[in-house]
Amino acid sequence: MAIIKPFKAIRPTRDKAALATSRSYEAYKEDELNAALDFNPYSFLHVIKPGYTENTEVSGDERFRLVREKYHEFKNENIYQKDTKPSYYLHQKTFGDDLFWGIIAICNVEDYQNNIIKKHEATIQDREELFGNYLNVTGFNAEPVLLTYPESALINRIFIKYSNKRSEYEFTTHTKRLHKFWIIDDDLDIFSIEKEFAQMESIYIADGHHRSASSNYLANKLKSENPKHTGNEDYNFFMSYLISDANLQITAFDRLIKDLNGLSKEQFLEELNILYRIENKGTERYKPTKKHHFSMYLDGEYYSLYLRNMDYKINNAKSDLDPHIIYKTILKPILGIENLSTNTRIKCMPAKFDDQQLKNQVDSGKYNVGFGLFPVSTAQLKAVADENLKMPPKSTYIEPKLRSGLTIFEMKEH
Repeated sequence: MAIIKPFKAIRPTRDKAALATSRSYEAYKEDELNAALDFNPYSFLHVIKPGYTENTEVSGDERFRLVREKYHEFKNENIYQKDTKPSYYLHQKTFGDDLFWGIIAICNVEDYQNNIIKKHEATIQDREELFGNYLNVTGFNAEPVLLTYPESALINRIFIKYSNKRSEYEFTTHTKRLHKFWIIDDDLDIFSIEKEFAQMESIYIADGHHRSASSNYLANKLKSENPKHTGNEDYNFFMSYLISDANLQITAFDRLIKDLNGLSKEQFLEELNILYRIENKGTERYKPTKKHHFSMYLDGEYYSLYLRNMDYKINNAKSDLDPHIIYKTILKPILGIENLSTNTRIKCMPAKFDDQQLKNQVDSGKYNVGFGLFPVSTAQLKAVADENLKMPPKSTYIEPKLRSGLTIFEMKEH
């Protein structure tokens, strides 16, 4: 039983929505970030990076305090206002042939603790505590966790109903993403959505494991400090963007490696041949078309690699994942890469943005060999979570990427 509740969002006024909302702070290159801060006084980036206009750098709790102050400035200047009625919020994002939509709501930390909200990635305690302290000092959450749920005919009907109405926001960003936003404040629709999610045994974190873990950290901390804790306090909830698993899009990460670990090209291919059937595709670009097949670009040529099933054992959901298979059969035993997160000889890059990425990166001389993977499916992601396992690093590039500052949830009052 998943507890999904409406809330009173703090959000930009209709005339400032396009200016105020932003991509995630980490998504900006430095020059792009500076341009947004220089020329857009309404950007929520000013809240995330306080002190920019004064050309001062701050860190730690002092930075968090300044974030809180800047946020309240935005509210006092009526750039952001708080809704008067708890509502769900429907958001649609369109780019090219891609159309994503989801419901913004708040989820219960107890569901996270009880594994009703299931995880597939490991988190780092230091980051949980850092982000948890950020939430504690600032008192608000401006970027939702992306959750996925089983396809629902009822929720689909509600989407169609509202998408045929005039939207509260409609704007296109400079990256050509069209955003539409509706307020679901009808009592019957609110009841129907809440009841529908209450019938779901599980929902799954698609993206935002550290955000949800930090909310859990904060809830535990404030619970321990509150002798009158009831479980209904706002700090027991975190903001989420819920999207049907049929609407989720997963792209693979390419693996690019700087050297062959001391092997010659011929020795490397001989090692690969033990576990893979190898076909030289020449200069014709090759991409894998199903799981357990890989592409490789080496010395100006593409290769297809087909896993010899008799030599690799699949005994759980994690061992069925291509990112795990390539790590266990190539990256670790042949190329000597133990840790994908810290090893400087490997780079993982989303295959979403450049069809020629393997060729371009290897031909540039930065890397010696590159591997292309078939994307992990949503069913595989859920199977890993169901078995309480964790995916390898850089297994999935998941879309949609969410706007920051579109809706804000205050879990603490200051």
